[in-house]
Amino acid sequence: MNKFDKELCDLLRARFPFINITTYEEERLINDLTRIVTTPDLIHTVRNVYVWKLSEGFRDQNGLIQKDTLEKIGALKFIKEYDESAIFIILDFHVFCEKSNGSLDYNIIRNLKDLMPNLKQSMQPKNVIFVSPTFSIPDDLKKDVTVMDFELPTADEIEEVLDEIIYANQGGNLNIQLNDKEKESLVKAAVGLTLQEAENAFARAMVDNGCLDVQDVDLVLEEKSQVIKKNDLLEYVDSTVNINDVGGLENLKKWLHKRDKSWLSSAKRYGLPSPKGVLLTGVPGCGKSLIAKSISSMWHLPLLRFDISKVFNMYVGNSESNMREAIKTAEAISPCILWIDEIEKGFSGLNNGGDSGTSSRIFGTFLSWMQEKTKPVFVVATANNIDGLPSEMMRKGRFDEIFFIDLPTFNERKQIFKVHLESRLTEPDVIGDFIIDDSSLEHLANLTEGFGGSEIEQIVIMGLFDAFADERSITMQDFENAINNTVPLSVTQAEQIMSIRQWADVRAVAATAREDRAEYKQNEQRPPKPITPNTSGPDNNNQSGDVNDSRGGRTLDF
Repeated sequence: MNKFDKELCDLLRARFPFINITTYEEERLINDLTRIVTTPDLIHTVRNVYVWKLSEGFRDQNGLIQKDTLEKIGALKFIKEYDESAIFIILDFHVFCEKSNGSLDYNIIRNLKDLMPNLKQSMQPKNVIFVSPTFSIPDDLKKDVTVMDFELPTADEIEEVLDEIIYANQGGNLNIQLNDKEKESLVKAAVGLTLQEAENAFARAMVDNGCLDVQDVDLVLEEKSQVIKKNDLLEYVDSTVNINDVGGLENLKKWLHKRDKSWLSSAKRYGLPSPKGVLLTGVPGCGKSLIAKSISSMWHLPLLRFDISKVFNMYVGNSESNMREAIKTAEAISPCILWIDEIEKGFSGLNNGGDSGTSSRIFGTFLSWMQEKTKPVFVVATANNIDGLPSEMMRKGRFDEIFFIDLPTFNERKQIFKVHLESRLTEPDVIGDFIIDDSSLEHLANLTEGFGGSEIEQIVIMGLFDAFADERSITMQDFENAINNTVPLSVTQAEQIMSIRQWADVRAVAATAREDRAEYKQNEQRPPKPITPNTSGPDNNNQSGDVNDSRGGRTLDF
C-alpha cells in the first residue's frame, strides 16, 4: 500500500465528509479511487462509486446515469438519500460552487454544510471527494474540506504505458532498439509528465523515425518542456552546448562524469543518493554558465533556469508562495537540472531588512529544501561575488561541492582557442592559409596570458570581423591585433581576482586538473612571442601583471 492509498483509506474510514484532490488526471484518479474502495484488502467496507459531471450528473461504476442528478441541488439530494456505502466523486468543484456570472453560489454552499451531518452519521459510510485542476475552495468551506495531494505517475506506471504502446505496435514497422538500462533512461526522462503526456511523448518518438531507442530521450525532454513553458517562474533552456565545447576544467568534468546516471536504479545498488548540486564560483567570464548548460547535454536532463527575482511580488505572502511553486514544479519534472545564475544577486536583500523579512523567509525556504530534498533535482548555482552569499548556503549538505573556476591555464587556453576556431572556421575560402595546429594554438595561448574564456571567444570573433570587413581570408595577424586591442579582466580587476583566489584557496575545489595546474608555472613564465603592435588601439602586450602568481582552489585527486 503506497502513501496515497493509506492516507485516503484512513480518511474514508474516519468518516471525513469532504475531501479535495487537485489534479489534471481525472481518469487516472477515478481509476485509483475505484480500485481502492472496491478492494477489501485495502479498505474494510467496500464502497460503490458515483461520478458527477456538469454535463451528465451522477453516473455509477457500471455506466448508468442517475435520474434527476444533473442539477446541483438534485445531486446533493441524491447523496443525502443514498443508503448504501459509497464515495461520490464530484468533478470541477470550482465550477460546482459558482454561479453562471462567476460569483459564489451560497445556496450550494449552504446545502453542502447541511449535508455534513448526514455523511458523518449515516448507517453506511459515505464520503464526497471533490476533484478539480486548481485548488479553489470557498472560504466558507475551508474548515470542512480536507486537502490531499495526488502525485504524478511513478516510473513504474510510466513504464507500463511504454510497454503497452510497444506491445500494441509489435509486428508493425516499429523498430525497438532498447536494452534494460536504455529503457530505464527513457522512462526516467518522462517522469514528471502525466500518463497522457507520457503516452504522447512516446508516440511522437516512435513516429518520428519508426524507431524507439535511447536517442529518443531528447524528444521526450522536448515534450517535458511544455510543463515549464506554462510556468512564469522557471524558464526551459534548450541547451545544445556539449561538454566537449568547454575548454579545460578537467577536474570538474571528471566529477560530473562520475555522477552521470546517478538517479537511475543502478545507483541504488551502491546505496548512493542523487547528487544535490554544485556551487560554481570564480573569475567572471571563465565558463561557469557554459558548464551549467553543458551538464544538461551531458546527462540528457532538462535544464531549468530559475531567476529568483521573479519570485518577489508586491502582495503579502505571494513571494513565499511563488518560491514554493517553483520548487514544486522543478520536483514535478525531476530528474532535472535547476540553474540559478548569479545566485548572490537573487538573495541580495537579506541583510538590509527593507522588505519586512520577505527575502529572509524565501531564503529560508530555499535552504530547507536544499537540505531536505529527496527528488533528483540537481542545483547548479553560479556566483561571481562569493562574499555576497551567506555562510549557511555554503556548508556541506546544501551543495555537494564548491568549485572554483580560475582564469584558464596555458593548456586550457589552447583548448578554448581550438573549440572556437574549429566551430567558426568551416569555409575553405575563409580559412585560406591559416592552419589550426599545435603551433598556432600555442602561439595564441602564449599571447593571451590572463585572458578569460569569454575574452578569448571575443578575440576570435574580432579577428573574423576584420577579415570579413576586408572580404579576405583570416590571418594570424587578425587575432594578434584583436589581442593588442583587448584589456583583459585580469588587469582591470586584478585586486578583486586576487581576493577571490585567496578565498577559494582553502574553501573551494579547483575546477582545473592537477596536471594543468602543475604545468601552469613553466608555461606561463615563458616570455610571450613578439607581435606587431596595432596602432589603431592601445598596446596591451604586457598584460599578465601579478594576478597569475597564485591560483586559487585546493586540488583534489579525482
